[in-house]
Amino acid sequence: MLDIKMIRQNTAEVKQRLATRGVKPATLDKLMEWDQQRRELVVQTESLKQKRNEVSQAIATAKRAKKDAAQQIAAMRTVGGQIKELDEKLAQVEEEVQKIAARLPNLPNPTIPVGPDESANVEIKVVGEPTKFDFKPQPHWTIGEQLGILDFERGAKVSGSRFVYYVGLGAKLERAVYNFMLDEHAKEGYTEVIPPYLVNGDSMYGTGQFPKFKEGVFQIEDQDLTLIPTAEVPLTNYYRDEIIPTEKLPVYFTALSPSFRSEAGSAGRDTRGLIRMHQFNKVEMVKYTKPEDSYSELEKMTKDAGDILEKLGLPYHIITLSTGDMGFSAAMTHDLEVWIPAQNTYREISSCSNCENFQARRAHIQYRDENGKLNFVHTLNGSGLAVGRTVAAILENYQNEDGTVTVPEALRPYMGGVTLIK
Repeated sequence: MLDIKMIRQNTAEVKQRLATRGVKPATLDKLMEWDQQRRELVVQTESLKQKRNEVSQAIATAKRAKKDAAQQIAAMRTVGGQIKELDEKLAQVEEEVQKIAARLPNLPNPTIPVGPDESANVEIKVVGEPTKFDFKPQPHWTIGEQLGILDFERGAKVSGSRFVYYVGLGAKLERAVYNFMLDEHAKEGYTEVIPPYLVNGDSMYGTGQFPKFKEGVFQIEDQDLTLIPTAEVPLTNYYRDEIIPTEKLPVYFTALSPSFRSEAGSAGRDTRGLIRMHQFNKVEMVKYTKPEDSYSELEKMTKDAGDILEKLGLPYHIITLSTGDMGFSAAMTHDLEVWIPAQNTYREISSCSNCENFQARRAHIQYRDENGKLNFVHTLNGSGLAVGRTVAAILENYQNEDGTVTVPEALRPYMGGVTLIK
């Protein structure tokens, strides 16, 4: 969440920067109107409460002197009624302030490209050349079905569209991929965590999924529980409502978890294959850092994700997302996109984002600086990587003309020495 005091002091600048993210200036005007009412009501209630204290003291003094305090008692009832009325009005106004403030996205970093959508994204690095074949490459779903390692038909029968069974060497390949990722991240200092896969509303609010994006998740009816759309949620909320000892920073976490997404609004997009599923595995990276370190940590996190692709021998590029394409909580995002031969294009496989103190404000995660002052940490998150999409990229980039798939060398120890899926 954005600091309301900061918005108040820099309204014009905040309007301009949020406009690049699709927020209308009138929204900020309305927020400032409610904020002004809230501050006026606070002054009024504090003044009346001070008056009530004075009257209470007068009543106590009168009673000690055995004098008639009826007049002061009557005044106390009047002041009490006024305070109650103002408190109720203040609660309503604070609800309106919260309603708008909770739906404002993070301020974009001033250095990122400005634009309405992905067309304004900027490529900053290319690693490897797109894979070339002497034959027409097949899409991963065709490869997987012909090898008998992916079963979309039975996944649809049992659960519905956008579900799949991994079978035999398909299951082993998926497991090899995420174990390899976890081991590599551990080498970079990430602490492995197995988090809860169901979280409460406060956790979803803390990372910015609620209240704005409830349509994108699966919730348990009549319970305050939501299936996680990403392990970012439980990992970032690990320190919610806590003060992290300064000497612990930076904190690095990594976790494998299933991710559950309703894919609302994605009808007709990636209806086949592993790219856009309702349930998929993902290895997540999350960091808590001091503010002055967060952007260098973003570059390191992006490198950690890229190292996985390079060790798997998969071509990819890195782009910096524009203001209009960036996620709600992010101030800057680097996307890693892997080459998918059958589509003849790069597809997202990781988003590494610096959320600065946006999530920490919502989740109340702080640390003490060298002067003992409390500050909000900066939080970062990134996929390290989306496992199903990595499997798709391996099947397509390592396919052979006879329909077999060569296992990347880095995964062979995790596959029991299997070198070829056939």
